[in-house]
Amino acid sequence: MNSVVIYTDGACKGNPGPGGWGVLLRAPDGSEKELFGGELGTTNNRMEMMAVIQALAALKRPCSVVLHLDSQYVLKGITEWLSGWKAKGWKTASKQPVKNVDLWQQLDGLVSTSGHTIDWRWVKGHAGDPGNERADALANCGVEQALGRR
Repeated sequence: MNSVVIYTDGACKGNPGPGGWGVLLRAPDGSEKELFGGELGTTNNRMEMMAVIQALAALKRPCSVVLHLDSQYVLKGITEWLSGWKAKGWKTASKQPVKNVDLWQQLDGLVSTSGHTIDWRWVKGHAGDPGNERADALANCGVEQALGRR
C-alpha cells in the first residue's frame, strides 16, 4: 500500500467570510503536491473540512495516510462524534441538526469507502510546524483566489 503524509488547513477572513483551504501531500520519496481553493461566504470550520475532503479525494488508490490537521472540530468530529450523529439521524446530543452535515457526509463517504488507513494527528496551528505552516499559506492562497486576487 502506498503511503502519504498530508497536512491540511483552512482559513477564513471573517467568520463567515471569504475562506480558503490548503493541502500539502508528501510522498515517501520527498515529492510533494500542493492544492488549494476557496469560496466566498463560508466559515473556518467548513474550510478545515474541505481541506481534508480535497486531500483524500486527491488520492487515486488506497493509501496508508498520516493526516496532520490543526482543527479539533474536524478531528473530534471524525474520530469521536460521527458515529453518534449518524445513529441519531444526523442530530447532535441536544437533538439539533449537525452543522455542515453536507461536508460530514462527504467526508464520511470518503473515509469509509476509499480503502485508506488514516492516522489522524492533531498539530498546534501557528506553532512552527513546517507542514502546517505550508498548509496555512496554501489556505490563504485559497482566500486570495476566492477574492479574485490570484
